Amino acid sequence: MQQSNAYIIGFTAALTIVVGGLLSLASQGLAPAQKKSVELDTKSQILASVMDREELATFTKDQILSMYNERIESLVVDINGSIVEKNKKGGPLVAEEVNILKNYKKDPKDRLYPVFKYKNADNPQKIDAYILPLYGAGLWDKIWGYVALKSDLNTIAGTAFDHKAETPGLGARIGSPEIQNRYVGKKILDGSGNLVSVNMVKGEGNAGLTEHQVDGMSGATITGRGVNDMLENYLSYYKSYFEKVNSGSLANL
Repeated sequence: MQQSNAYIIGFTAALTIVVGGLLSLASQGLAPAQKKSVELDTKSQILASVMDREELATFTKDQILSMYNERIESLVVDINGSIVEKNKKGGPLVAEEVNILKNYKKDPKDRLYPVFKYKNADNPQKIDAYILPLYGAGLWDKIWGYVALKSDLNTIAGTAFDHKAETPGLGARIGSPEIQNRYVGKKILDGSGNLVSVNMVKGEGNAGLTEHQVDGMSGATITGRGVNDMLENYLSYYKSYFEKVNSGSLANL
C-alpha cells in the first residue's frame, strides 16, 4: 500500500531523531577513551624527544603514563616569559591541555606556551631538559613536534617531529629517527648568545656543517624550510622565558 507523503516525512524525521540520539550516546560513551588516547599520544611524543624511541616503544601504556608523571613537570608561559596559572574561566591552566593548533591561529603575543621540564631521575630538583612544542606548515599540510633543550637552554637534547601529509620517502622523513637524531648536540645560540636556531640545509650528504646546521633531505627542500621556520619561530617565542630562567628569576618554576 502506498504511504502518504506526511507518513514518509514523519517516519524519516523519527528515524533521524533515533539515529542521531544513538550516535550522540555512542560519542559520549567513547569520549573518555578518545581523551585517554590523545593524552597517551601527547605524552609519548613529549617523552620521545628525550628518550630512546625503541626503548619507549617497548613500554606499556601504564608505564608511559607512570614515567611521564615521575619525570615531567609542566607549566605555561606567555610571550613575555611570565607564568600563566589560570585559564579564562579562572581555573588552573594545565599545560598538557593547551591546544597548540588553536594557539597557532592566534597572534604570537596572544598565545599560550607550554613548557615540559624533564626532571633528573636521581635528583628531581635538577632539570635535565626543557621540552617545547612546535607547530608549522610543511609542503602539503601542517607539521608539528617537540624540541628538547638541555639545561643550558642552548644545546638540543632531542627532537620529535611529525606531519599530516608530507610525501612518503621525502618530506615524511621528518618523522624518522634518522632525521630527528641529526639535531642532537646542535646549538641554538651563537657565541654572543644570540638566537640563531638550527637550520636544515638543502640537499643531503653535505660536508662542513656547523653546530647550527643539520643535513637536509633530498627532494624535500620545502618541508625542510617548514621545519626551519617552525623551529626558529617557536624558539623566538620562548626567548623571554629562557632569559628569565637563566637570570634565576624562574629558578624554581
